[in-house]
Amino acid sequence: MNGCFGCWEHERAALLQLKASINSTADTDYFRTWNSSTNKKSDCCDWDGVKYNNTTGHIIQLDLNDRIGWSREDWCLNASLFLPFEELQYLDLVGNQISRWVPNEGFERFSALHKLEMLYLFNNNFNNNILSSLSGISSLKILDLSDNKLNGSFHIPGFERFSALHKLEMLYLANNHFNNNILSSFSGISSLKILDLGGNKLNGSFHIPGSNNLPKLQVLELGWNKVNARIFKSLTTFTSLKILRMGGNNLEGSFTTEELSKLNNLEQLMLDGSSFDKSLLHKIGVMTSLNVLTMSYCGLNGTLPDQGWCELKKLQEIDLSNNNFEGRLPSCMANLTSLRVLDLSNNHFNGNSVQSPLSSLTSLEYLSFSYNNFSIPSTLSFLSNLSNLKILLSDNNILALEPDSLTWIPTFQLKVFILSSCSINIHNRTPPRFLHYQYDLRVINLSHNKFAGQFPNWLLENNTRLETFSVNNNSFTGSFMVPYDIRPNILSIDISDNHLHGPIPTNLGLIFPNLESLKMSRNEFEGSIPSSFGNMAFLKNLDLSENHFSGTIPMHFIMGCYNLELLLLSNNSFSGQIFPANSNWTNLASLHLDNNHFSGTLPTWMGNMTYLDDIVMAKNHFEGPIPIELCKLVYLRFLDLSDNNLFGSVPSCFNSSSIRFFQLNKNCLSGPIPSSFQNNSNLVTLNLRDNHLTGNIPNWIGSLSSLRILLLKANHLRGQIPIQVCLLQNLNILDLSYNKFSGLIPHCLSNITFNASAHDPSLSGLYSGGAYPLGLSSYLNTKSIIFEHLPYGINTFDGVVKDEEEAEFTTKTRTYSYKGDILEYMFGIDLSCNNLAGKIPLELGRMSNIRALNLSHNNLSGPIPVTFSNLKQIESLDLSYNNLNGKIPPQLTEMTSLAVFSVAHNNLLGTTPDRKNQFITFDESSYEGNPLLCGPPLRNSCTKMRPPSTMPVDNEGEEGDIFMDMGVFYISFVVAYITILFGIVAVLYINPYWRRAWFYLIEVCIDTCYCFVVVHYHKLFDFRLA
Repeated sequence: MNGCFGCWEHERAALLQLKASINSTADTDYFRTWNSSTNKKSDCCDWDGVKYNNTTGHIIQLDLNDRIGWSREDWCLNASLFLPFEELQYLDLVGNQISRWVPNEGFERFSALHKLEMLYLFNNNFNNNILSSLSGISSLKILDLSDNKLNGSFHIPGFERFSALHKLEMLYLANNHFNNNILSSFSGISSLKILDLGGNKLNGSFHIPGSNNLPKLQVLELGWNKVNARIFKSLTTFTSLKILRMGGNNLEGSFTTEELSKLNNLEQLMLDGSSFDKSLLHKIGVMTSLNVLTMSYCGLNGTLPDQGWCELKKLQEIDLSNNNFEGRLPSCMANLTSLRVLDLSNNHFNGNSVQSPLSSLTSLEYLSFSYNNFSIPSTLSFLSNLSNLKILLSDNNILALEPDSLTWIPTFQLKVFILSSCSINIHNRTPPRFLHYQYDLRVINLSHNKFAGQFPNWLLENNTRLETFSVNNNSFTGSFMVPYDIRPNILSIDISDNHLHGPIPTNLGLIFPNLESLKMSRNEFEGSIPSSFGNMAFLKNLDLSENHFSGTIPMHFIMGCYNLELLLLSNNSFSGQIFPANSNWTNLASLHLDNNHFSGTLPTWMGNMTYLDDIVMAKNHFEGPIPIELCKLVYLRFLDLSDNNLFGSVPSCFNSSSIRFFQLNKNCLSGPIPSSFQNNSNLVTLNLRDNHLTGNIPNWIGSLSSLRILLLKANHLRGQIPIQVCLLQNLNILDLSYNKFSGLIPHCLSNITFNASAHDPSLSGLYSGGAYPLGLSSYLNTKSIIFEHLPYGINTFDGVVKDEEEAEFTTKTRTYSYKGDILEYMFGIDLSCNNLAGKIPLELGRMSNIRALNLSHNNLSGPIPVTFSNLKQIESLDLSYNNLNGKIPPQLTEMTSLAVFSVAHNNLLGTTPDRKNQFITFDESSYEGNPLLCGPPLRNSCTKMRPPSTMPVDNEGEEGDIFMDMGVFYISFVVAYITILFGIVAVLYINPYWRRAWFYLIEVCIDTCYCFVVVHYHKLFDFRLA
């Protein structure tokens, strides 16, 4: 043996050449441990993905999966690079995007690898051209070509040569595009034991030619195709078949007892996600060897039959979950005495569990009847005979009263017990008494019940190997105590939403050194965070929110809990600086410190917390500028620094496209609206209200295509409202009040749809973190086939945090805080307290879904648009303190949802709207300040004023502003003038004295005017000459 300690020198050189070939197309060096150092400590046998034979020193296994999955281009395979590994038995090239190879250097060269037995090519881009080249690898026992681009046609070249693979035992072809024509290609592979054709395009019922030439076939996967019930007839020729997986098919047609009985060696039948006739349960009893049966998510309904399936004496595992079964369990289930695993969850079964056959299934190790309507006795005495029971899942049922005289000592020791979210019909709301006799629990969940009484500290004390402890959302009282000795196994504790009080035990971090999740929120705890928390180096989630904690954050905790991902301290009385020194929280994703008394400046090194997803630090006493280092948080989606004392400008570097909720309201920020959000198509909320911002609304505001809440209230913004605001068609709330905007209201605001069903993304908030599922098979005495194929287990602790969006908006004369899902249905525009002028656009009447519109305290003029009658959903309309004129359109009474209406302090005239519908509820304050307005509820009656005009309505729906017919006026004026003229002439003719006086008066007037003109003319002439 040459070269380094473990592998041959020529194989070491071949590995380095292979590395160079792969790295030439990859962006990253995936082979850092493969180096060409001459140091003998650089043993290629210790390199990642390399395994060698301790005796011969030759390499026997190469694991090269997912090496260039994210590279610039696909890997052009050169098979000759593997030829130096003459003893190679195992080769894994999964997930490398391989679709081609060097000419004449394809898999046909592998024929020289006489010991290659396992070849994994899953998840690449191979097409049918690869098939013929594989047939020469005669030593192959396992071949995996799943998830490629292979397809079936009338004839598939290459497959006919697979008969040469006389040692092939396992062939995986799942998730390709094969159709029924592929079936004739398997007849010659007599050694085949496992065949996987799941996720292809097989359909109907088909016959496999020469299927009797597959005498050793034991496992057949046909799931997620389109085969029907007649397939069972074709399968009867596979006499050695033991495992049949047919999930996700539409098994239309009927099953005959004769066909099913011929599958007498079948041990496992998996039909999850398939649809089939329920009669199968009546007939399946003839499959006498069956020990595993799964039928979850099959849409089955009605009651379980009392014959057929109950005759499966060898049945050990059955899964009937996630169907629509109802009624009581049939008594024949008591015959299934070999049953170890029974899953009835997520159905509609009912009845008293005491009278059910479950108590007869003495071999049960796993029992789940969660999410049903069973009536479960509070003592769970019906389980007394199940001495092998290890896992009991009974959540979301009905917990009923059972006499205390039936107190019993269980014969089993559970490892997993879940009894959560039950309806409780008992007065004594304490946990089941049998739990006092359990000492081997690993997982216990009693959450979301109405259990009361003293907190069950004894559960923690008795079960020394406990891993997960959840009793949240109950009504337990008292203090939380920890055991006296160290409990290294416990990973999660959730005692939130109870009535616990007192301080946190000072030694908690010492007793639970490996704790990963601690949730104590919504209790009445007080005191400070113990410094022993710093001993919990593996802590990921800490939720102490909504308690009465105070004091500062201990330094030992900051430095010791370096794996923290979620830190929730909201709604307490913590004080001081948040992070007095540079922390090690590089994994932190969610930070909630809102509604406390923290002070000081925001630390600049928060920008080093690379994975921060949401920051909520509102309602504290932070001051100073916003650190530009926060711009480094490229994954940040939710930022809330509102209600603090921050000043300076908003950093213009916040250009991350991931930001969706941005709230800096109620601070002292100045400067213009930052351009950092330009073209951010993910931004949902921009809340900058109650600051000192200046300048205009930028034109790029229209590029925020997902924006649903824009709050700029109470700043010093000026200029016109840009028409680009109209491009924000997904807006729910627009608040520009208390600024200095001028000009006209844009007509195009009517483009905003105000339609909740059409909006995406959601305003209900964001979810951060994740749940931590726990597999259950490790808690059983024997291995479970069902659990082996489950993609999930149960959630041992929940690391999910919901960031609820919250927005304040003034409507109905009050300011409301809208939070969570209710925001989806709040639509409003507030342009009040500005300098807007001109007429109210008629087009605003098209916003039929708007709920609040406030245009008060502006300089608007003209009439009230009659189109406002189309606002059927509006609840608050405020047009007060403007210069509106004309009459109030009587059609406004059609706004039947209106709760608040004000047109006070305008120049309106005429009568008030009819007192009907919602308008009967409005008092004088809605109309005051309009002197020419009359009618109820105003005190001035229209009968004391001029009779109402009969003028026709003009094109804008308003009456003319004149009070009488102008033709009548002209005629009466002429008649009066002529009458007066003739009266004067008659008087002068009759009385000579008055006639002489009249002419004398006229002569004096003429002389006076002549003298005035002559004298002033000479004065003006002399002034000009001077």
